[in-house]
Amino acid sequence: MIKSQLSGLVAATHTPFAADGSLNLAAVEKQAAHLLRQGVQSVFIAGSTGESHSLSRQERLDLAQRWAEVVRDASLRLVVHVGSNCLADARALAAQAQSLGAAAISALAPSYFKPRSLSALVDCCREIAAAAPETPFYFYDIPILTGVSFSMPDFLAAAQERIPTLAGLKFTNSDLMAYQLCLQAGGGAFDAPWGIDEALLGALAMGARGAVGSTYNFAAPIYQRLWRAFDSGDMASARQEQLRSVRLVQTLAAVGFMGAAKALMGMIGVEVGPARLPHENPTPEQAKQLRAALEKLGFFDWIRA
Repeated sequence: MIKSQLSGLVAATHTPFAADGSLNLAAVEKQAAHLLRQGVQSVFIAGSTGESHSLSRQERLDLAQRWAEVVRDASLRLVVHVGSNCLADARALAAQAQSLGAAAISALAPSYFKPRSLSALVDCCREIAAAAPETPFYFYDIPILTGVSFSMPDFLAAAQERIPTLAGLKFTNSDLMAYQLCLQAGGGAFDAPWGIDEALLGALAMGARGAVGSTYNFAAPIYQRLWRAFDSGDMASARQEQLRSVRLVQTLAAVGFMGAAKALMGMIGVEVGPARLPHENPTPEQAKQLRAALEKLGFFDWIRA
């Protein structure tokens, strides 16, 4: 078991595309600079927000290579999501991530042919982690998207002897009881960054030390104020900031979260292009209405650090 900690806010970054939908690696440097200005110190690339399952293997290799080049000069920690329905691809991505010096790797469960048992899931993770034997491994639990739903406390218990590089898991699951048990598993040996932005306050109350999320790309100041208020015992302010997060997520989801979130990145001066199908993108009129809704919320004032 490798000791690792993804503490504070970790931005689950968008994969940048050109207007024609091709990979736009030139945008990565601007994404990194923006996050550093917002006080974000770690990135989680090619995950759900990064549209990993809509990328080819070569695109994922190229994306990781570019982020590794950028973070060397940007003082960001790099976490690479390497999960795939094809374990051979996942192993290749994991090996590359280690060669690039990534701080950690993470992997979703296979989701087309799903593991039918917890043991099979651990076997899948073990194969991927073995390709990067010196790099901390995090299982990425997000059952709402993968359809793979096992007890994460049981996963940690079963995996700790079979995956030498197991550091913990990215917990994108609303079950706070299971989350607390994961934080206590192995006497507190595992790291479990929280993955639901609009419920961060509840996770902090359970003992979260880190959080990986998509809205940290464009709304990090909201969550930094929330975290500071929680640490100081100012729960009224913490709840106010969490409500802002909820209102923001609701506003984006009403349009179509992925396309709206990428459009919002453009509104704050960090162009990451459109989302790929099957995600839909806002029409020009919808984008105009989205901006008006965000202005009405006060969003552009909220994100002033």
